[in-house]
Amino acid sequence: MQKTLLTLVVVFTSATWLHAEPQKFARFQAGETVAYGLVEGQRIRQLDGDLFGDWKPTDKTFALKEVKLLVPTRPTQVLALAGNYENHINKGQTTTTIITTTTVVTDPKTGATSTSSTTTEDTRTDGQVPEKFRTPQPFFKSPSCLVANEAEIVLPRDAGTTHYEAELVIVIGRTAQNVSVAEALDYVFGVTCGNDVSARVWQKEDVQWWRAKGTDTFGPCGPFIVSGIDYDNLPIKLRLNGEVRQDDNTSYMIHDVATQVSFISQHITLHPGDLIFTGTPGTTDAIKPGDVVEVELEGVGVLRNRVVAGE
Repeated sequence: MQKTLLTLVVVFTSATWLHAEPQKFARFQAGETVAYGLVEGQRIRQLDGDLFGDWKPTDKTFALKEVKLLVPTRPTQVLALAGNYENHINKGQTTTTIITTTTVVTDPKTGATSTSSTTTEDTRTDGQVPEKFRTPQPFFKSPSCLVANEAEIVLPRDAGTTHYEAELVIVIGRTAQNVSVAEALDYVFGVTCGNDVSARVWQKEDVQWWRAKGTDTFGPCGPFIVSGIDYDNLPIKLRLNGEVRQDDNTSYMIHDVATQVSFISQHITLHPGDLIFTGTPGTTDAIKPGDVVEVELEGVGVLRNRVVAGE
């Protein structure tokens, strides 16, 4: 009697993860191999195909401690949100900024002068979201700023005071253009940990934030991408040299994950693998060479980076 051997091959499509159980992925290097993998405990199973298209698990596995974890994706665009937590905008205070502008006009013939003044006030009250932040406020970070877990954050010598910012990072899974809030989560593959490193002097004095937020190594992210969890209710912590400095929850974001993706997609087409840093909670502080910064998202992992001085 002849026996027939049947081999079952399971192929996952770009839509498989939309309503699936939580899964953890990573982009890794093992020897000369660079691939995506499915994390299974302390091992990672290499995937064949496109993580954001069709893929299937292979029989190749590696111990996590034996591979190098890379930046989770190779995005075409990296965006970030300013002021997406009320306690980061107001910092527990009521602040009124008063700006008086005086204009002096001199008559070149007579030498006579005249003056006029205008005064504007901007009041930010604890517990209230300022008007401009009631609309999502995204900005661009350079893809070249991204570094992986355990990579170094390099502080340029002329950067001045530079702060950590613990953030949840959205990973886009499908091309998104003009998507509604109701359907936006269908375009999110998962989330990862991020640190929106920020040079405060450049941020304050430059016209744009291109170097304050986008300098090389100012975008640590990883180590894993996790799908199938509640992205809008995740405890988030930052530890500086082992001491907890930020301790909050993504449920306090002013604009949730779906709102951010929908809003950005109305103006910019998002592509698979693109990243959105979603803003930082609470107060931040300076980092210096020798520091170790850890960002932890519950259910996602811990992103760890050492700070060094630039040459």
